[in-house]
Amino acid sequence: MDTLELAYTIVDALEEKKGEDILILEMKDVSLLADYFVICSGTSPRMIDALSNAVIDVVKQSHQIKPRVEGSSHAGWILADYGDVILHLFSPDRREYYGLEELWQDGRVVVHLQ
Repeated sequence: MDTLELAYTIVDALEEKKGEDILILEMKDVSLLADYFVICSGTSPRMIDALSNAVIDVVKQSHQIKPRVEGSSHAGWILADYGDVILHLFSPDRREYYGLEELWQDGRVVVHLQ
């Protein structure tokens, strides 16, 4: 399986559920954690849960992979670890607080949908 294909599958699911400010960062040359980070915002805990559930369902159907999941929508963030692709879902204030785009600014932007 191509990890970029997995990242795009995640982005498609997020777009379908109206995720906001979707970003794929290529991390291959920056970190050993993953090849790609997918970062997305949701406007409410309900939306963050819907985004997370949609991604989990679509990736399970199309790639037969289940993630390790951390966090909660009520805390304002969910992380879904697919190995070489890590999904970060945030409320807008948690996204600003954690500042992953700044922290990992050496990562190459592959896609940025606003």
